Amino acid sequence: MKAILLVLDSVGIGAAPDAAEYGDSGANTLGHLSAAAGGLEVPTLSRMGLGNIPTLIPGGQGIQGVEPVGSPSASFGALREVSVGKDTTTGHWEMAGLRLSKGFSVFPAAYPSFPLKLIHDFERRTGHMVIGNRAASGTSIIDELGERQLLEKSWIVYTSADSVFQVAAHESAMPLDELYKACEIARTLCNPHMVGRVIARPFIGVPGHFVRTNNRRDYSYPLPGDTVLDKLTAAGVSVISIGKIDDVFANRGITRSMHCEDNADAQKFLLQLEAEGVAGMIFVNLVDFDMQYGHRRDSSGYARALEDFDRILPQVLHMLDADDVLIITADHGNDPTFKGTDHTREYVPLLVFRNGHPGTNLGIRNGFYDIAQSLAEFFGIEPMPLGISFLARSSKER
Repeated sequence: MKAILLVLDSVGIGAAPDAAEYGDSGANTLGHLSAAAGGLEVPTLSRMGLGNIPTLIPGGQGIQGVEPVGSPSASFGALREVSVGKDTTTGHWEMAGLRLSKGFSVFPAAYPSFPLKLIHDFERRTGHMVIGNRAASGTSIIDELGERQLLEKSWIVYTSADSVFQVAAHESAMPLDELYKACEIARTLCNPHMVGRVIARPFIGVPGHFVRTNNRRDYSYPLPGDTVLDKLTAAGVSVISIGKIDDVFANRGITRSMHCEDNADAQKFLLQLEAEGVAGMIFVNLVDFDMQYGHRRDSSGYARALEDFDRILPQVLHMLDADDVLIITADHGNDPTFKGTDHTREYVPLLVFRNGHPGTNLGIRNGFYDIAQSLAEFFGIEPMPLGISFLARSSKER
């Protein structure tokens, strides 16, 4: 038996009740991008009940091109995040069973974003100076400072509205091993400051034509407790991660990692597992929705990426045997029509597909950690401290 947990990174479905506290009142990733793109063509997600989810949310906005259906093939609901934050780490950790009552630190946009002592310690321990040290778009700051970084063999350090310490360097100036080692040093230095992620951002090219590569690596803040991944591996259940999941969980609770940095490779790896006949938990993150389209405020590109995913989804469903389950959700929102370039505090969709089981209304779930509790029930391990399983509400045979 296997469970596939598929995270559509940043695919929110309407402002959460506390969105105003994050400056996100009115955000709605799916509602707004579908309208901006002139509608979505996602027939498989539609049949599963994606269009039914906005009807659950107070004041919910429909998804253009995706209507509610009378007999959805999957159970449907919406998840409300309860941890403090709206970032990748917080969302993934909560769906794995953890609740963060204190959010990760965020830093001023203007120079100096990070404390100068932190920067000086980083320079001393790596042997290279830092340029930047402010909030910026990753592509913009590389265009601006990339030539200088090449000449000086310095580090471009920058942040964003998220809790991130990002280190960019040209691959010809700083070999990847040196960049990764520097990020490991930064991770240690950033821990007292509660920085959620240190991110290696290598790039290539020439001035005026710099491009980031897929050799990105994320270095997560140490997990504050055991997740359902830890519990499953301790019980002898295989946990396979695809995408950046290994980085988000610092490789904890993972028996096999298939690391990649884009949707195409993640989807390829997922379908590859069908031929292998694997069992256990498969945890997948599809990052392009967020990285390529949400942050870059590209509604049409976002819509195309969702339609591309929908075209491979039937093959994912084909992977499922009678005793398997597929859970589709997201970790936060990133409304491409919203102000700025930040994540947005939103409900996220929940679709649960099981062969031979009717689609039911799972309602609004208070806590992403209902996923962890459901996985614990599915695999028959000790219950998690937080969450209520939704599998019991979608367990009747047809």
